Amino acid sequence: MTRITAFILAMLLTAVGLDGQEGFSHWLKEKEGAKIQPFMQLQLWSSYSMGQEVYNADSARYEPADDRLNFMLRRARLGFRAAPYEGVQVLFMGAYDLIGQDVMAAHIGNPNNGAIPRFGVWDAFFQWKIKPGNEAFNLTGGHFRPQFSREAITSGWAVPSIEKAMSQNYIRTHLVGTGPGRAMGLNLGGLLRDEGRRLGLNYNLGIFTPLIIANSGNSTGQAFAPLAVARAVVYLGDPEMEEYKISYDINYFGQRRGVSLGFSGAWQGSTALFESSYAAEADVLLNWGPLNVDAEWNFMWREGNRNMADDIRRSFVAATNAGHARLGYNLVLGGKYFLEPAFMLMHFNGADSRERQADAKAVGASSGREYTYDLGVNWHLNQRKLKVLLHYTWHEGYAGEAAPGFTGNMHFNQAGLGPIRRGNWVGLGVHAIF
Repeated sequence: MTRITAFILAMLLTAVGLDGQEGFSHWLKEKEGAKIQPFMQLQLWSSYSMGQEVYNADSARYEPADDRLNFMLRRARLGFRAAPYEGVQVLFMGAYDLIGQDVMAAHIGNPNNGAIPRFGVWDAFFQWKIKPGNEAFNLTGGHFRPQFSREAITSGWAVPSIEKAMSQNYIRTHLVGTGPGRAMGLNLGGLLRDEGRRLGLNYNLGIFTPLIIANSGNSTGQAFAPLAVARAVVYLGDPEMEEYKISYDINYFGQRRGVSLGFSGAWQGSTALFESSYAAEADVLLNWGPLNVDAEWNFMWREGNRNMADDIRRSFVAATNAGHARLGYNLVLGGKYFLEPAFMLMHFNGADSRERQADAKAVGASSGREYTYDLGVNWHLNQRKLKVLLHYTWHEGYAGEAAPGFTGNMHFNQAGLGPIRRGNWVGLGVHAIF
């Protein structure tokens, strides 16, 4: 029977001309001149941290750590991009971030040290322009950032502050459960423009399946709920981009006069961690000659329940919000020095009472309050590709009614160390893209 089936299949394929390439004329043709383009991106920092305190559980007190000099690769990426077919682009990026970070320093992030530091997949996705030459419909699929929150989807090489506003960390962990903020998914997006009226719209609609909640980070649990995300940006004046993409800029080096107004929403249903999780945000980008202003505010909610001491089941909504405001100004000195003074404020706000902080912890949300301030100057040597940065960053945090040893937000918690009170730091950095 197997031989008869194989013979019949071979005859059918021969009859319709599919037994080889010679009889089939509709293969998708590779793009002429297509090639793989490698790239490398580095952020090399030297910093001096002051005022870091570490919690001693035995004495129930915070103890000062020595001020210290630290050299590190804050971000380091290696990858390639290609456009093998007309309207199709592919990107792969690997990361070996935070090599050399001292956990006693005041930086944020999980250190990546040891004899052989870790290298992992950061981005891996394709982008298909469904109708070549038309920016209205583009399909993106793979491992990438859900299009929510301007700061969360903007590269660390594009922001004027030395470090990104860590409000992005709260929204990323709220959406997908991890600081990098990536998940597997599909996104339909487009760019609609009216040249005559200097008006434009950028939209994105995505569905993702983040898998970090159950089964050692490989499932959402027995209850399944995908993450749905939507974002729309209205351009007034000059647009942010001429062609659709899912990467963004802040400084247009005096070439843009326009404002972008963005709005996003996200929803995820019941999982092993919460009953539902949702978020909304608004953001703005203003570029007017040498002036660059960007700001956003994210609102996050998680519904859940937990058992109380009196065997009563408590249902609740854990609400948090986070955002930032940032200002940069381009100065050209002597016709050859392109300097950008910049200032940033970041704020996170969560529950202050012990009961509501316990609610937040039960559904994996942060609590307390945190502020970050950044003041510095950037010396651009080759627009976005090469710059030198000198900045001072200081932190403030409030634990609310929580007991000492609280780790409910980033001011009070350092990956690889535990409970802290985060200090301040001055940093000199070089950011390069090759």
